[in-house]
Amino acid sequence: MARQLSFDLPAKTALGREDFFVSPANALAVAMISATSWPGNKLVLSGPAGAGKTHLAHVWAAETGGRILQARDLRYDDVPDLARMPIAVEDVPLIAGDLEQQKTLFHLHNLVLAEGHPLLMTGRLAPKFWELPLADLQSRVEGAHHVALDPPDDALLGAVLAKLFVDRQLNPGPDVIAYLVKHMDRRFESAADVVSQLDQLALAEKRDITRALAIRVLNTAPDEVETND
Repeated sequence: MARQLSFDLPAKTALGREDFFVSPANALAVAMISATSWPGNKLVLSGPAGAGKTHLAHVWAAETGGRILQARDLRYDDVPDLARMPIAVEDVPLIAGDLEQQKTLFHLHNLVLAEGHPLLMTGRLAPKFWELPLADLQSRVEGAHHVALDPPDDALLGAVLAKLFVDRQLNPGPDVIAYLVKHMDRRFESAADVVSQLDQLALAEKRDITRALAIRVLNTAPDEVETND
């Protein structure tokens, strides 16, 4: 049988509040994002890849009229305009090697707060581990109120898997998610990898996503997944 060509089309990620599943692992973070004010008017949200930082940032921006930027995309000349609104800066630790971007974020931090607007910053680790060489910026980051997204419990991991399938317009068998929750590596990024592998394998083999297919994927390293010839 000839192998079917597959195309890795981008999934359309749903980022509304109604698409975010609340569990004990993230309830505190959701409550802080929903708060009308933060201590010092700034908040740091941390958590592993895939935990929902970007999703919550979009929820917050939609509710506050704020804007979301990647720390690596900050430009000094844009700061005065950005400071006129609530701002979320994502993946701040990624600029640890760029002193100019740290200076830009430091300027934005000071100006947006001076204008009376809230500032949200995100990173995978707690702020004390961001190790930003610009000491003034690092101290401001550590001075922000911090809330962490915890590793997923069963309910949250199942909900994340379900959302990932929906984002790809996939309809797995009724026992697939329960099997994955019980047997997969319990990390958010692993959930995305597993769903991607199942999508590609099911497409290549022209078959539904079943428990048997999930068993094959979990028992095979990502770079060893093969389709039937």
